[in-house]
Amino acid sequence: MDGFRKSGGDLTPGLYVTATPIGNARDITLRALDVLAGCDAIAAEDTRVTSKLLAIHGISKPLTAYNDHNGARERPKLLARLQHGAKIALVSDAGTPLVSDPGYKLVREAIAAGIPVHAIPGASATLTALALAGLPSDRFLFAGFLSPRAGERQTVLDELKAVRSTLIFFESGQRLAEALAQMRDVLGDRAVVVARELTKLHEEVRRGTLTILAGQYAEEAPPKGEVTLLIGPPVETGLDTARADALLDKALVFMPVRAAAELVAEALDVPRKAIYERALARKGDD
Repeated sequence: MDGFRKSGGDLTPGLYVTATPIGNARDITLRALDVLAGCDAIAAEDTRVTSKLLAIHGISKPLTAYNDHNGARERPKLLARLQHGAKIALVSDAGTPLVSDPGYKLVREAIAAGIPVHAIPGASATLTALALAGLPSDRFLFAGFLSPRAGERQTVLDELKAVRSTLIFFESGQRLAEALAQMRDVLGDRAVVVARELTKLHEEVRRGTLTILAGQYAEEAPPKGEVTLLIGPPVETGLDTARADALLDKALVFMPVRAAAELVAEALDVPRKAIYERALARKGDD
């Protein structure tokens, strides 16, 4: 049993958060096709995009636009229909709804009103890119679109700098080179993957470091299509305590603690604070 059908094959009333393909039209689940064919109406981010998908699969349903621009106006109308027993599918232009779109507000208010909400899973650009990236996937953070303003991007990147996870962003091709350069300056020269036009004819996955790819894209025309950007976690800098202590013991003979700590930290390319604490402890043991 699908768990969301009545006997006889009809959908039960409620809101159906339905994933659609991110590129290849065949990347749609049988369950999603059942929902799109069996619902009363479809709330779509862009009705023109969804119309094309429905035409490919021979489905005809009433469409209503629901997006960032009209969400506040359309939400009460959709909720009223749902409260009267309607079966409405919510779709985005591509992938899983609620990822960088206003769908969560509709879901939140539907839940508050006691309206059943069903998730119909499927394609996701974030997970598709993560599967291709070759970066650590045990922990990742999706940060959506960065601001087009350099100052606001700087603030967000500063907040994310210490996060020990793979970072995933959506970015426009026009801003890609600029964003990569700023990420290099703020985050350091980390591993990066640029995934473009995923599942489409001209799919491209480019891997490298922030320095290398920022330079490459700065010399090229801005890439076309949808871009998913993945940044590797900060590189763990292990501290060889035995070597650090040996160097400190030599330096502390003729240098004050702070100067010795700075010298050893620079020599080992590790944070000064950790060496300074060890220097204080060793000086105190004398």
